[in-house]
Formats: sequence, C-alpha cells, structure tokens
Amino acid sequence: MTAVTKPKYARAAAETAARESYGRLLAVLASRSRDVAAAEDALADAFATALQQWPLNGVPEKPEAWLLTVARRRAIDRQRRLKAGIDAQDHLLLIGEESKAMEREASGEDVPDKRLALMFACAHPAINPEIRAPLILQTVLGFDATTIAAAFLVAPATMGQRLVRAKARIRQTGIPFRLPERADLPERLDAVLEAIYAAFSEGWSDPAGDSQRHDLAGEAIWLGRLVVSLMPREPEALGLLALMLYAEARREARRTAGGDYVPLAEQDVALWDDAMIDDAEQLLAHAMRLAQPGRYQIEAALQSAHCARRQTGRTDWPAISELYRMLGRLSYSPVVEVNRAVALAEAGHTKAGFAILERLSADRRLSDYQPYWAARGLVLARLDRNDSAREAYRRAIALERDPAVQRFLQARMDALPASLSN
Repeated sequence: MTAVTKPKYARAAAETAARESYGRLLAVLASRSRDVAAAEDALADAFATALQQWPLNGVPEKPEAWLLTVARRRAIDRQRRLKAGIDAQDHLLLIGEESKAMEREASGEDVPDKRLALMFACAHPAINPEIRAPLILQTVLGFDATTIAAAFLVAPATMGQRLVRAKARIRQTGIPFRLPERADLPERLDAVLEAIYAAFSEGWSDPAGDSQRHDLAGEAIWLGRLVVSLMPREPEALGLLALMLYAEARREARRTAGGDYVPLAEQDVALWDDAMIDDAEQLLAHAMRLAQPGRYQIEAALQSAHCARRQTGRTDWPAISELYRMLGRLSYSPVVEVNRAVALAEAGHTKAGFAILERLSADRRLSDYQPYWAARGLVLARLDRNDSAREAYRRAIALERDPAVQRFLQARMDALPASLSN
C-alpha cells in the first residue's frame, strides 16, 4: 500500500480501475461460479470497500488484484450462507479453488484476461439471440441497462428484465466460461461482433472529448483485434475491425481547436490518421477477397468511400447512397435508412430521401432518435420547407446530449431563411 491517500485521489483510482478492469475482473469471478449476477454483486462490494479503505490505507500497488481478492472473499461468504446439505461437497471444492486463486494473486501474479471467453459464453445458443449482444455489453464492458437500451432502441425497463433473465439462464444451464470449439465459433460470432461495435459506437460519441469514452473505443478496437487473431479468415470480423479503424482515424478532425463539432464531409483530411486508414484498407481488402459479403464489410466500404476524399477532394455521394441501399437489403435497420435518406439528398435526390424519412415517421423507435430529426431538418431545408425544418431541428437539439452538436444544429437552424409557408 502507498501512504494515506486523499479521498478524491482514492476515488479517482477506483474509477480508473472500474473503467479499465471491470470486464477482466468480472470474467475471472464468473468463470468458476457461472453466476454472473453474483459476480457483479461481489465486484460491486469490492469497489465499495475500496472507496472506504483506500483513502485510509492508500491505493494498493496492484489495484486489480486487490479488488479481485476482496470480491472473491465476498463471493465465498455468500456461498457459505447459501449452500448446505447435498451441495456441501461441491461448495467446499469451489471454496478451495477460490482460495488457491487468491493465494496466486497475493503472490503478485497479474489478473488473467478471460473476457473473450466470457463474451462467447454470453453468445451461447441457450441464450435468447436478441439479448446476447446486450448481455456482453453489460458483463464485459460494464454498460448499464439504460445505455444498452438506447443503443438497441428498447425501453430501459424491458432491457433490464431481459438481462436479468439471461444471467439466470447462464446459471441454470451451467454454460461454461471458456472459448468454444472452433466449429462452434461462427454461430456465436454475430453477437460478439455486435457487442464490440455497440461499445465502439458509445466510445465514438465522445461528448466534449470525454477521455473515458475514448478509452472505450480503444477497448473495442483491442477486442476486435483479439477476435481477428482468433478467426483470421472470418470476413465480418475483419470488416468490423476495418470499420472501427476508419472511424477512429478521423477522431482528431471531429472537433475544432475550440471544441466545435465538424461533420464528416467538412473535416480537414490533413488531420486524419493516414497509417490507421491504410491499415483499415488492407483489412477490408483481405475481407473482400474471401467473397462472403456482410454487414460490417459494407459499413467499412462506406467509411472507405468517405476516406477516398483524401485523394479525390470530393465525396462520392451516389456511391455512398448505393452502398446504403445494399446494406439495407442485407440487414434492414431504420438507422441505415436514415443515413440512406441523407446520402440521397446529398447526391441530389432530395425528394427520394424525404420519401424515405416520411415512411420512417411511423416507426416509434425513431421518435426519440436525434439523427432522424437532424436528417429530417436537413432534407426539409433542401426542399425549402423551412418552418418544418426548424421544427425538426428543435426536436434534434432537444434530444442531443453533446453541447457541441447542439450548437452545430442550432447554427443550421438559425441559417434557415424565414418563410411564409411550407
């Protein structure tokens, strides 16, 4: 232990450990008991204990190992209270295994990384397909149900109930926390990739340059590389990694020096990371050679089309709108349709873009989806329907959490000329 630490520094150390180590710690805790909910409770107790003890005793030299040891003790205590009778022998074996593990951690060994095994366990066929990716997000990356619900356009209460049932299912069926046989990997891959992409997207939103979200995007890229190393000839894994690298390469261009938001089509290409884009291009080319087109490869191709502006100096909106059409046919999503509508408008087919947005207006999932209203404002403005455009922008501004994007949308709304009618 270090010397006595001021409370704010101890709290910062605990928050850093939670951000950087939550998934690793939970994966190790749950790998033996197969009880994700109990592991979460034990880990929460360990963090609460850290907030109490670290300001008094100092931050431990290895915070991860300290937290894991405390969490394991909490888990063992809980097992002692719950287990009896015919379960006693299995219970004693579990306690013995956990005690040995704690001895290894006390000797200074690093905490093993079992996140990939946990991800594939959460994608087990016994788990309802619609909850596999959300379950991975909560267990491996520590997302709360509200954030996950927003990402999947589901009510928070509904998502919370589904997650609770999924964790109970893991415990009841005894799903093993290990990498499946190679033949079983493909059927679980979709959920794993979907969770990684959702994590990256949350990190990519990066309001006000939040470093924690930037860390999350980096974590998603790391997990993507891990999956590619496990399945190097899986085109969708390659496509997702390429997609994330294309986007991450543009991070520095998304804000001005003063913190203002800059849309993709207006970004300074000199600020893009050329080496990262080249890496993405190679990954996408490798995926395409495997001749098994999929969602992430097309999304990566969309990013590649935007990045081509480095050489051409212009954005090929017709090609981008066509790629969105292909993506919609392969994997329909209202979000894809919103983007296609914007691309069509940018390509000069504004009425066609507006027709898409009108069809989507009946989709209740989009009523609180900011990009839909921002897109509607843009397209209505192109049609000189300025009053309706203002109303759409007002909705978008009210739904947006990032102050920089709010200012950007406000500026677009303020630039609309006055109109007597729509």
